Amino acid sequence: MQSREGRTIAEKILGAHAGRNLDAGEFAIVSVDQLLGTDGSAPMAIDLFASMGFEIVFDASRIAFSCDHYAPATSARIAALHEKMRSFAEGRGITLFRVGEGIGRQRMIEDGRVRPGMIVAGADSHCVTYGALNAFAIGIGASDLAAAMATGKIWLKVPQTLEIILRGKLTPPAQAKDVILELLRRLRADGADYLALEFSGDGVASLSVEERIVIANMATEAGAKAALFPVDAAARDFLRRIGISDCAPVEPDAHARYADRLTIELAEITPRLALPHHVDAVVPVGEAAGRPVDMVFIGTCTGGRASDIRSALAAIREAGGIAPGVELVITPASRSELELLIADGSLAELTAFGAVLTTPGCGACCGTSGAIPRDGATVISTGNRNFKGRMGAPKAEIFLASPAACGAAAATGRITEPKAMVS
Repeated sequence: MQSREGRTIAEKILGAHAGRNLDAGEFAIVSVDQLLGTDGSAPMAIDLFASMGFEIVFDASRIAFSCDHYAPATSARIAALHEKMRSFAEGRGITLFRVGEGIGRQRMIEDGRVRPGMIVAGADSHCVTYGALNAFAIGIGASDLAAAMATGKIWLKVPQTLEIILRGKLTPPAQAKDVILELLRRLRADGADYLALEFSGDGVASLSVEERIVIANMATEAGAKAALFPVDAAARDFLRRIGISDCAPVEPDAHARYADRLTIELAEITPRLALPHHVDAVVPVGEAAGRPVDMVFIGTCTGGRASDIRSALAAIREAGGIAPGVELVITPASRSELELLIADGSLAELTAFGAVLTTPGCGACCGTSGAIPRDGATVISTGNRNFKGRMGAPKAEIFLASPAACGAAAATGRITEPKAMVS
């Protein structure tokens, strides 16, 4: 393939880690800066690591394990897998995020392990999250994780890039979740297969890094290989808050070549809802308004930060409490986020209203821990997937929505248009 000038963020990051210029469509072996294994993937990767004949990891400081999907352990078998992770990690100096510390992806960010321009890989499809901080972040399989733990390298095909141009500013009560749901409606579940999404436009500056995390996280639901945001003042402020002052942001070249472009006018975004059982079956909340709900789940990597939970609390507070018959489950994304809710009194207020607090982590989102809805239940969730059986109940119907819309549903007992309010 003939090389050319004018590269996207993804091409430039991958090229820097391959030691040569790379264009979309080329195959390359690249070095990785950080690796993450969860309790859903690390135990298998540990076994594969041994079966491949490896004993020593390439750099323990660049590897982390997280006990987050099965937190706390739901059986003796799961507890044994956590112990396998602990033994392997401690024996090699690998960071282990224990049960209760939160979602591994959230902890990686909080600990300052992710920086602009990095390649971050994890055996979890939602590792694309780190693109919010200008990293090329991808999900890999357990066998790839095992090999990367030993070699510090992965191989891949350089993806083409779809530019997503964000214009303007969101109008409350619209939130970041509504942006990604609208994007999924337009792209569909396979519309970005093996593409890197590169976000640009003046609208990016109006989004906090926490909001960018939500959007980057769910890009994988459209099949995206990666999702990358630029570094601006908001990103630099965020990085400084987590102790990172020296970083090397990557920008696209002036004449970067894109597979296509798509523009989203943020001011036109209204509250959205993904209908069961497809993330791309997206409609305005009003089209399903009035549907009674049994369970409201507020948590995970797309709705478990303190700002998300406060947003939901605002609607509940205004209504004077949780509607009768509704189970409200709160699962903070990390212990740090939980501590923020404790410090400002939000947690006490929620539990006084009758909310159920579960261990920081993935919780009910993937149906492997936490509260499980009953068969036939109608659930509205801030999670990132609503496939049949996703929350551990194959006969439950799961709607995906923003924290504001989930708070409104908890307050009214039915799917309801959220109001613009200060949390």
